[in-house]
Parts: sequence; structure tokens; C-alpha cells
Amino acid sequence: MNLFKQFILLFIVFAATACKGGSKADDNTKAELSDEALMDSVQRSTFNYFWDGAEPTSGMARERYHVDGVYPENDKNIVTTGGSGFGVMAILAGIDRGYVTRQEGLERMNKIVGFLEKADRFHGAFPHWWNGETGKVKPFGQKDDGGDLVETAFLIQGLLAVRQYYLNGSEEEKALAARIDNIWQAVEWDWYRNGKNVLYWHWSPDYAWEMNFPVRGYNECLIMYVLAASSPTHGVPAEVYHEGWAESGAIVSPHEVEGIPLQLHYQGTGTSPLFWAHYSFLGLNPTNLKDKYASYFDEMKNLTLVNRAYCIRNPKDYKGYGDDCWGLTASYSVDGYAAHAPNETSDLGVISPTAALSSIVYTPEYSLKVMRHLYGMGDKVYGKYGFYDAFSETANWYPKRYLAIDQGPIAVMIENYRSGLLWKLFMSHPDVQQGLKKLGFNE
Repeated sequence: MNLFKQFILLFIVFAATACKGGSKADDNTKAELSDEALMDSVQRSTFNYFWDGAEPTSGMARERYHVDGVYPENDKNIVTTGGSGFGVMAILAGIDRGYVTRQEGLERMNKIVGFLEKADRFHGAFPHWWNGETGKVKPFGQKDDGGDLVETAFLIQGLLAVRQYYLNGSEEEKALAARIDNIWQAVEWDWYRNGKNVLYWHWSPDYAWEMNFPVRGYNECLIMYVLAASSPTHGVPAEVYHEGWAESGAIVSPHEVEGIPLQLHYQGTGTSPLFWAHYSFLGLNPTNLKDKYASYFDEMKNLTLVNRAYCIRNPKDYKGYGDDCWGLTASYSVDGYAAHAPNETSDLGVISPTAALSSIVYTPEYSLKVMRHLYGMGDKVYGKYGFYDAFSETANWYPKRYLAIDQGPIAVMIENYRSGLLWKLFMSHPDVQQGLKKLGFNE
């Protein structure tokens, strides 16, 4: 693209982003915005959550950012492991798109990796949260004060993409890639077996295995098993995946929801919040990804279509639901935090923009329709870091608050839809290729 065209596109994006209020002219501008300009505007603003909104000492992603400035006690400087994994991928895309310079991006990545090298770790695994100023663990719960292998997997997924991005760059970039290798190879995935053919979510230096959470599928944790099998230093045998995650084949449970076929066992609920279709697949490319249990692109597309179909049927008659406003996932809710899902028990009338938008790789036409509708709602649901976490038209509830783990997938999946960048990077890692082969995946 020549400089003149770049200028015109940036001007259109700026003009659309600057539109506030509900004038007819503003509405017309939004309606005329091309899909590419719309996606770029949303991606750029969401990227800024992890850039301008990052915790300044560590460079890591804040767990949350509340525009109203009201936070839980001692929470403002808490940084998140998984959200930061998503965040470094969003930053890579931002570097590649020219939102920041390559040198600025490298400096931020060096700051993040420097923090991780000194922060609390537990048999190589990171905790759910840290204090971003000190690197000390911030307990997620009384006994959840040590290693969190799932959050670690989300972070490592992002770091391996960063490693690939810089692997053949300048001397400083190559040095950063080598430092990431050290972090990756230090994670003791095999320790988290607890002597069994399954991976455990938590270990604590004070409470050992008392959390007692063996991770079985299907849920958001597929990436953890792929990385555990891929590790060149602390890898696990294929039996851990097949007997633990796949429960010796019991993960396969063909059924229909909303008349749409699903292949996997969703923890006995029939379906799930949509983040189960996102977190593992920010780097792990679901396109043509198959093993003996499922074809993952088809399965995640159908999981998205179930979510959409339920919202269109709208059995609880919530205001605003429809083919241009759907998406149920874990997010803020009218009363705290909830795992919203397409069933009458878990559907609380709350739409979470990350749900439909992060599914753009599976349902681009439908997801773009939601993106355009929400963008047209203006500053009621959209702010400086993109779409706010959740809202409810029924409850007239529009909090101006963000969560890292919901913002990250929006920016990353928009980029994967536009270019496949993060998929290409993560999947190019030779350890990942070996791990997938070990587990019997045929991409």
C-alpha cells in the first residue's frame, strides 16, 4: 500500500474513532466505514489496552482497567499472566501494523521479559497474578498462591510467538529470543502431573496439591497439553494427553445444541462460554487442525454458531439480543463476574463483545455484523481501549470497565483473520510442531 493510501485509511479510521454522540452525520460515517477500516479501528484501540494501559513498571497487562477509577482494594497494580500472554501477541500485531515502531516494540518486550525473569515462579510456572511493581505473587485465592499452569500456558503461547518474531532479527532481537527460550525451557510441565497421567492446574509452596484440580477436556486448556507435550526439557508423554485431557476417549460425546452438531464433551453442560473457542487458538491455528477426537475449526465454528443461534432465539426475551448483537462468555456481569453461556441457567442478559468479535476467524460475516452494530452504539459501549467488557440493555447497565483476558483475544483474533500473523508465528516454532506430532495432530 502506498503512502497516500495509508494516509487516507488512517484518516478514515481517525474520523470514525473520533465520532461521538448520535448525530445523523456520525451514523452515516460509521455506516460507510469499510470492513477493513472498522477492523483496524477496533484492533488499534484494543491494542492500546496493552500499550498505553500497561502497568508501567513491568510493562505487563493490568488485570483490569476501570475508567471510573474504582478498583478492588490493592488491585490497581495487579498484572495478569494469561492476559499478558494475549497482550504480547496483540503488541506483535501492533508492531507489524505500524501502530508503534519496531524499536519501541522491542523495548517493551525487553521490559516484559526482564520482569518475568525476576518474578515469582513455582517449578518454572507462573502464578495467576503478580504485583506489577514487585513481581511478588498476588494470591488468586487462599490456596491459589503458587503456580498456575493454565495461565502459564497462555503466557508461553504468546512468548513463543514473540520468540519467532525476533528469532532472525538484529543482535538485540536475537538475544531477546534466547531469553524467551530460557523461560520456556524452565517450565516444569512434568512436575504438574503430580505423578499421574493428567496435568494439574495448581501447585502451591504452602498448600502443595490441595487445590486438587486435574484438568480434563473439553475446555479452554487444550494449549496447556500441547505445550506440555512440546517442551524439550520437561515434556510429558502422549499418554498424559490421551488419558488425562481426553479421558481415554470420553472427551468425544456427539450431541446437538440449537440444532447444531457438536462432537466434544463440554463438562456435562452441552455447550460453553465462548472463550473456550478462543484462548487456546490465539496461537494454535485451528484451521485444518485435527486429531482422533475432533476437527477443531469445525468444532469451534459450531460452538460459535450455537452461541449465536441461542441469542437469536432469545428464550428469556432479553432486550437487544439478535443477529447483530450476540455473544455470551465469561466477563463482568450485572452482579459481579459470571461465566455467561447459551443456556437458560447461565444466560443473564449480558452481552460481552469479546465473544462474537474474537470468533471472527470462525464466523467472519456474523462477527463483523456484531462489530459494526456495537461500534454504532458509540461511547456507551466503546472507549479509548476498545469495547468495554460487557453490557446489558435489559438492565440498562453499561459499565466503562475492561478486563485484559477479554480484550486480548479481540485484537489477536482480528489480526489472525486479517493476516494469520500470530498463527504463523506460533505454529512455526519447531518444538510446537514436534509436540503436535507427538499427540497425533494432523494439521
